[in-house]
Amino acid sequence: MCATALSLAGLSSIFAWCAVTSPSRVISHRAPLSRLEMTLRRVPSHISEFASLSQPLALPKCGNVRPPEALLTPDPLLLPQDDDLHVRVSFIVGTDGHVHSALILDSGGPSEDQVVLRAVRLWRYRPALCNGVPTDSEALVRFSIR
Repeated sequence: MCATALSLAGLSSIFAWCAVTSPSRVISHRAPLSRLEMTLRRVPSHISEFASLSQPLALPKCGNVRPPEALLTPDPLLLPQDDDLHVRVSFIVGTDGHVHSALILDSGGPSEDQVVLRAVRLWRYRPALCNGVPTDSEALVRFSIR
């Protein structure tokens, strides 16, 4: 009985807060949708290059190599101030298909770099294979606005 009364009191306080709070304080002010649509027309393109990580000398070399296969690689939503943006990032595609150790090599600016790193860390791959065994590989990706 006491738990029900506490639950009702909690719900009523939430409803009271929602009724008192004005929508202008809850909804953040954003750029007009038409302006955002114009920036989406300038979609970044990315070019990927892959290389196997150097193996210790005691391990045999790969006779049959398959590079990583991209499964999910959405482009970051970049809103640059000019049309000449180039960002280069390096990372490891692990045996689990996740991106590890993402590092900006050529910067496009602090905010653009953070957007790129956030997007790249969510990418997923089918890992590279060395003689049929999943292996880590290094990737180099260049982003540019066209």
